[in-house]
Amino acid sequence: MTGDHEPDPELLGRVFLARVVEPGDEIGGRWLREFGVGEVVRRLRDSGEALPGVSATRWDGLLARAGRADPRRDLDVARNAGMRFVCPGAAEWPAQLDDLGDARPTGLWVRGLPSLRMWALRSVAVVGARACTEYGAHMAAGLAAGLAERGWVVVSGGAYGVDGAAHRGALGAGGATVAVLACGVDRPYPRGHTALITRIAEQGLVVGELPPGDHPTPSRFILRNRVIAALTRGTVVVEAAHRSGSLVTARAAQRLGRFTMGVPGPATSALSAGVHELLRGEAVLVTDPAEVVELVGDMGELAPAKHGPVLPRDLLEPAVRRVLAALPGHRAAAPGEIAHGAQTTEDEVIARLYELRALGYVERHDDSWKLTRQAMISVRGRHGPC
Repeated sequence: MTGDHEPDPELLGRVFLARVVEPGDEIGGRWLREFGVGEVVRRLRDSGEALPGVSATRWDGLLARAGRADPRRDLDVARNAGMRFVCPGAAEWPAQLDDLGDARPTGLWVRGLPSLRMWALRSVAVVGARACTEYGAHMAAGLAAGLAERGWVVVSGGAYGVDGAAHRGALGAGGATVAVLACGVDRPYPRGHTALITRIAEQGLVVGELPPGDHPTPSRFILRNRVIAALTRGTVVVEAAHRSGSLVTARAAQRLGRFTMGVPGPATSALSAGVHELLRGEAVLVTDPAEVVELVGDMGELAPAKHGPVLPRDLLEPAVRRVLAALPGHRAAAPGEIAHGAQTTEDEVIARLYELRALGYVERHDDSWKLTRQAMISVRGRHGPC
C-alpha cells in the first residue's frame, strides 16, 4: 500500500480526511464534490479559510483533528496490520457505494485477500438483533449457510446475536462473508468476537471507514449501517425490535432501491415486532435462502449464461488465474484439491472462487466448485478442445 515510493496524493488526502471527518458527514462529502480532495485537505491542514456549511466552533474542532492527523503513519500501521485503503474510483472500489451521494465513504479500510468490488457484486446483508433468540440465531445461520452454498457473499456487522450467527453460518459452509465494522478494522469489536473477526479476515473481508485504532460510538454504529445497505443487493432482517439499529439498515436499503426482506417471527415476540412492521410496508417476507436468491437474483446476474465470462482470463489478477487454472476441466473439485493445484491455502482459494463466481467462471456444487459451461466454451474457443 505504501511501498517504497511516495503514496498517491489522492490516497494520502483521503486517508487524512478519514481521520478528520466523521463517517457519513454529508457536508464533508459536499466539500469533496465541490472543491476536490486537494483543496479541502489544504484548508484543513493549513488552518485556511473555513469551508461553507459549518459553524466557527465546528471548524475549529475539525482543525484540531487535522493537526493530529498523520496519514503516512496510518498507512504504515495499516500495512503492518495487513490492511489496505481503497479510494472511490479505484479498481477495488464497489461503485454501488456511490449511490450514497455526499454520504459516500471517504474511503474504506479493508483486511483480507479478496477483491471487495468482486465480492460485493453478489452479496446479501443478513442483520438483526444483538440479543437475539435461539430462533433468530438459527434462522440467521441457516440463511447465511444456504446463501454461501449458492455462491453468494454474506455481509453483516460483526456484532453479537444475528450478525455473529450469520457470519458463522457462512464460514461453517465454507463460504464468503464480510464484516463491516464501526471502528478501526485492526481493532475487532466487540472484543468477544475477536476470534470470529480474525477468522473472517482470514477467509473473507473485514471493512470499515474508521482509521486504524479508532473506537466505535453509538452514532458510528448507525452510520455504518448505510454502508452495509449500499454495498449489497438486498438486506434481510432476521429479528429486530421496534427501535433496532438493523431497521436503519433496512430503511437505508429501501431508500437506495435495494431489496428489503424480513424473516417473520412469533406474533407475540417483541424482537420480531420491527420485522413485522417492515413486512407491513414494502419489505418481502422470506423464510429460506432460495427465496432470498429468487428475489435478489431478479436484479440480473453480472454474467448471464448466454454471454459467458465478463473478463478475459488474461485480465484476471495472477492469484485468481492460478486458482482458475487449478480447476479440473470436466468435474467439480473441493477447495482443498484446488488449493493443492494452485499451490496456495484453502482460505485464498475460497476467496478467489467467489470472485470467479461473480464473474461467471465457476459455480458451487455443495462443497465443491466447477467451471461453468460458458467458461469451458470460452476456453475451447480460444485453445481448441480441452
